[in-house]
Amino acid sequence: MHKTFFTALLAAGISTAATAQKPAANTPKTYSAAGRRVQLYTTASGTQQRLATGAALSFQPVGQPLETQPTVFVDPTHTFQTLLGIGGALTDASAETFAKLPKAQQQELLQAYFSPTNGIGYTLARTNIASCDFSSGSYTYVQDNDKDLNTFSVKHDEQFRVPFIRQAIQAAGGKLPLYVSPWSPPAWMKDNNNLLQGGHLRPEFRQAWANHYVKFIQAYEKLGIPVWGLTVQNEPMAKQRWESCIFTAEEERDFVKGFLGPTLKKSGLADRKLIGWDHNRDLMFQRASTLFDDPEASQYYWGLGYHWYETWTGSAMQFDNLRRVHETYPSKNLVFTEGCVENFKLDNVQDWALGERYGNSLINDLNAGTVAWTDWNVLLDETGGPNHVGNFCYAPVIGDTRSGKLIYTNMYYYIGHFSKFIRPGARRVAVASSRDVLQATAFLNTDGKVAVVVMNSTEKEQPFQLWIKGQAAQTTSQPHSIMTMVVQ
Repeated sequence: MHKTFFTALLAAGISTAATAQKPAANTPKTYSAAGRRVQLYTTASGTQQRLATGAALSFQPVGQPLETQPTVFVDPTHTFQTLLGIGGALTDASAETFAKLPKAQQQELLQAYFSPTNGIGYTLARTNIASCDFSSGSYTYVQDNDKDLNTFSVKHDEQFRVPFIRQAIQAAGGKLPLYVSPWSPPAWMKDNNNLLQGGHLRPEFRQAWANHYVKFIQAYEKLGIPVWGLTVQNEPMAKQRWESCIFTAEEERDFVKGFLGPTLKKSGLADRKLIGWDHNRDLMFQRASTLFDDPEASQYYWGLGYHWYETWTGSAMQFDNLRRVHETYPSKNLVFTEGCVENFKLDNVQDWALGERYGNSLINDLNAGTVAWTDWNVLLDETGGPNHVGNFCYAPVIGDTRSGKLIYTNMYYYIGHFSKFIRPGARRVAVASSRDVLQATAFLNTDGKVAVVVMNSTEKEQPFQLWIKGQAAQTTSQPHSIMTMVVQ
């Protein structure tokens, strides 16, 4: 069925130019929807619709809507942040699973993720510096006690990960902004002498650790993999069974302003985007205030990264914390750096709630000011791994290494409703819904097309109108569905 989906896309001549990397045009002073057409793309539970093309809609003059008329209002003359990209993580686990697939399925996967015409057009990627939980085992790039990093080598990565990333870049048209994140310094640099179980970076190794980021970036770039940015530390407040390292807000601030920031600058890497925090939304305001209220540290930070796992406490996703950071530090960029659904079960890969979690996060994160959004592993095997501590999770695509087949979950399609139609350089525009059933976001692309994403996570069908400055187009949101409406 998935090949049929690709064939349909090609037949429809859908194109969201991969070259749309140029800065967005200025906010339009006026905008009229009169005479414009709206193309619909829908993914809906209980149907065969997966990014399915629907009948085009037309606008008609409609004045003041009544309270009884469910409406999604869009105003392209009010614009906000510019989107940099949407993508996923190219981890060891993804690369190792990819290597076990037949060549035909490898090519299908690359097209499915990175082609803007035959797939969902990912334009951003993340990878790990040394091992993480989604590696087959723990490893480092330097020998013990080599503080001068003379033994530094990324040879481990050249077996699976480097070839995989290279192919992803090629499939994306030769350009795929990549940022990199460490899970832990080498054990001998830490006060617990362990890659795992948290611990802190020893003060005497702060310079050596700063040099380590530079060595990694330089090694990858020598292998033909440009590095766009980096985060300071993955999940710096989590003591985990896997690779982890604790940085309090003050420790991160002082490490960046005293060591990492100056070292990047001295090494000619000052233009690489440095991202702080890289952990959950719950504590992000406190981290932002500590990092950004210190001018000496703040000068090195491009933005703040965050994950969605604050839900482990029983909390809902805390989107208001994003808004607090964005309104307090509007010059800093917000980046969603990781999210996945945990506790993998192969029998549940078609659970519809998986995709709805993604849709809910994407809509609210983008509406709160986020400029880039990165899923976790792009590919995992039939166990939800490989993972060396048994922390198995879901991925949008599962590669069954027993049969060689690819399993597309609805997460893949839900992400695609954003990544395929909201392209780099697009600017978020004002959107408001008169019904909470209809969650929505909207962007003005550089080609002048407006992409409106509307999600309905209820059991209820909801007719509504898309209303733009006195013109409206009528449609219906199906139960448990997501739709992208492209105003031509």
